[in-house]
Amino acid sequence: MNGIFIKIFSLLNGNICFSSYKAQGVVEDATNRIVDHIRPGPYRLDWDSLMTSMDIMETFEENCCVMRYTTAGQLWNIIAPREFVDFSYTTSYEDGLLSCGISLDYGEVRPNFVRGFNHPCGWFCVPLKDYPSHSLLTGYIQTELRGMLPQSAVDTAMSSTLANFYSDLKKALKTDKQ
Repeated sequence: MNGIFIKIFSLLNGNICFSSYKAQGVVEDATNRIVDHIRPGPYRLDWDSLMTSMDIMETFEENCCVMRYTTAGQLWNIIAPREFVDFSYTTSYEDGLLSCGISLDYGEVRPNFVRGFNHPCGWFCVPLKDYPSHSLLTGYIQTELRGMLPQSAVDTAMSSTLANFYSDLKKALKTDKQ
């Protein structure tokens, strides 16, 4: 019940090839607490080891904002630090919660960062009916890291990043319960 599933799909958008990633795993906690930890807000920087900064640029309503965040370099800095500016929206959906986003062309790129781009992506979190203290967290990520990177390096980095995401999230949820 604790395994994490990661699937990589290659996509072609005009002349640009990028990958789409599906990550799925069971997390032992309530759906609301899980989504509170992954959406833009006070918890995310405390536990997400890849994220180095996050600023809410504009808030439109309680669960709707534009955020700018930066990520650490990966694979011994073969993949330089990235900056993303995303529109983010979190809402109830059927029995669970959906937190989704897409990148925007917004503001200047900070020095020493490459501006990445997220195509429509999201995290879906639903309670497991047979195990009410567990939730199924599924993420669909379509990202272009941009820059001169071999796609195989990006896929390797994304696979390990997503596995670490689940591990770090589970640790944070346990720590915050105490």
